Amino acid sequence: MVGAVLSTAGRIGDQMRRMDWRPAQPPARSPIAGETVVLEPLDPARHGDDLFAATAGADATWFYLPYGPFAGKDEFMAWLEERAPLNDPLAFTIIDRVAAAARGIATFMSIVPEHGVIEIGHIWLSPQLQRTRQATEAIFVMARHAFDDLGNRRLEWKCDAANVASRRAAERFGFVFEGIFRQHRVIKARNRDTAWFSITDGEWPARRAAFEAWLASENFDSSGQQRRSLAELREGIQAAPDR
Repeated sequence: MVGAVLSTAGRIGDQMRRMDWRPAQPPARSPIAGETVVLEPLDPARHGDDLFAATAGADATWFYLPYGPFAGKDEFMAWLEERAPLNDPLAFTIIDRVAAAARGIATFMSIVPEHGVIEIGHIWLSPQLQRTRQATEAIFVMARHAFDDLGNRRLEWKCDAANVASRRAAERFGFVFEGIFRQHRVIKARNRDTAWFSITDGEWPARRAAFEAWLASENFDSSGQQRRSLAELREGIQAAPDR
């Protein structure tokens, strides 16, 4: 009984200690820079041609998204024009620095600064960007911005539960699976069960260190192949004793 009381008191104490937390800042329409990528606020006039070119032969990449593929450039550009002014989701174009071209889109969405919650979603990666160092860094710089710059407590990732590739990506990036919301949406006349994942601010330092170690130039050989996986690096960091 005494143990239960002490446990309850401890939880209340933890909650009280967190009362000095301040709400997060909402993301701004300003670039987010990385070494191999820069994320620029979506601008159809600047990015539209590159993005449309990147959609060629990539109809399958739109399967789990609520829009696309597009019948032609006019339809695609009209869609970009609709997305660009929105604040939630707030869309960024992923610019591959090496190619000097727009190769994908990702957004901050479900933005709730008063609770310190934000989501990375509406991710579209062209075939040229998929499974690349640039794609991983794009997610990293968004996560870093969400936690380190904006001060969020929780970063979310949600996807169609049937989207195995997105679920694997979430786990690779260090998001924790939280469960499935059944019959959560109807997308393109199909039922969508939604898989939920998150990273909390307490988990972020280890995730950040793993991202930084994976992205370091010494983690890649002369042919650009990784020496150690992101999951391997993260497990090693989590298992390391405190110093």
